[in-house]
Amino acid sequence: MTDLETRVAPTRAGALRRAAPALAGFVAVRALGLLALFLWSAARDKSAYTLLTARWDALWYVRVAELGYGYEVRLANGDVHSNLAFFPLLPWLERLVAAVSPLSYADGGFLVSLVSSLAAAWGIFAVADHVYGRRAGVCAVLLWAVLPVGIVQSMAYSESLFTALAAWSLYAVLTGRWVTAGTLALLAGLTRPVGLAVVAAVWVAALVSFAQDRRAAAAGARDRQDAPDSSGTPVVPEAPVAPVAPDTPPGPDAPPGPDTPPGPGALPGPGTRLRRILGMALAPLGTAGYVLWVGHHTGKGPLGYLDVQAGWRNGFDGGWAFARFVADKFTSFPAALAGAGLIIGVASVVWLYVTGVRQRQPLPLLVYTGVVTALALCASSYFGSKPRLLLPAFPLLLPLALTLARARMRRSATVLGVVAVASAVYGAFWLNGSGPP
Repeated sequence: MTDLETRVAPTRAGALRRAAPALAGFVAVRALGLLALFLWSAARDKSAYTLLTARWDALWYVRVAELGYGYEVRLANGDVHSNLAFFPLLPWLERLVAAVSPLSYADGGFLVSLVSSLAAAWGIFAVADHVYGRRAGVCAVLLWAVLPVGIVQSMAYSESLFTALAAWSLYAVLTGRWVTAGTLALLAGLTRPVGLAVVAAVWVAALVSFAQDRRAAAAGARDRQDAPDSSGTPVVPEAPVAPVAPDTPPGPDAPPGPDTPPGPGALPGPGTRLRRILGMALAPLGTAGYVLWVGHHTGKGPLGYLDVQAGWRNGFDGGWAFARFVADKFTSFPAALAGAGLIIGVASVVWLYVTGVRQRQPLPLLVYTGVVTALALCASSYFGSKPRLLLPAFPLLLPLALTLARARMRRSATVLGVVAVASAVYGAFWLNGSGPP
């Protein structure tokens, strides 16, 4: 074992120990949710496992894994539902699991979801711990677990996989690991269309870092120019050498690596700039690659993927269709209650985002959350899916996590326990009813 491996191994073990309370809490909440689902489904003579692995989008992912792309359903109204709308990483993993084990594609999707949800919980903890400390990290993970639509984290859907890749990419950005961040952003872009949010976070953070380097270089050059030598004559350097404005340093448990940023006072090396550029170059390749492939496959050019989404009556209209959907709820009294609930929900999301801005969350988190939220709320169809589409926007929970972290432990535990029970019951009811389209 090399010296580097010797240093990294215990550091990773320490990181896992630090995250252990959050991961244990997450597993407990998810186990409670699955128990409630299985009991509720048994009482209704339904298969909970089928609800988790063989309904709605899970079926489409399995068809991609089994048949490849090209499958479509033509509806009586002329709409065409094509499986090209579903990004390929989850089906690829389902196919991989089926190839190396006796599991079916649906079983593989369920396994990938379970593993990914745990990786997502760890990534959320890493981000929150880095920004606000360990206790806030634990609270953030538990809040993500007890969301009303948290049962989706255990379904053969792509939300857990995407959230895991996004969270660890954001953590890599925050700790200056640019190649890692770009690679994970690439994979996130192969998972869901909202991978654009991860790409945007990587690019904005990198561009800001370059701008900080230039400002630091200019300031350093001015300081040296103005500094007199021993004779009192100002020194004019032959070539300015700029001290780096260091990227956000990694947390105490982050393993050293080639992407680890230099410490305070270090000079910017060409390797750091090159890794930053490489991370930026890698980040969009997943999303761009799949979208361009769909355009080529359909013969409709770069905009072919938008035509595929149009076949599902899905698009981006700035939220106009969603606003009309909410307004229509106020035409009758029972529906008006649902409309009021939707307004409160949207207002809460906006308030949490504004609170994050006021609390000065790191810019990559704000960019990522803003794009995920905008794409979720401003989509022109599948209004019942909006809570599920917001599931990856975990930085929205950080203000609440910070509040719980500052409260007494007994009070925080009570609140989270009550919400966990309510979430488990709602998830069982929801999945046995309308479920997530």
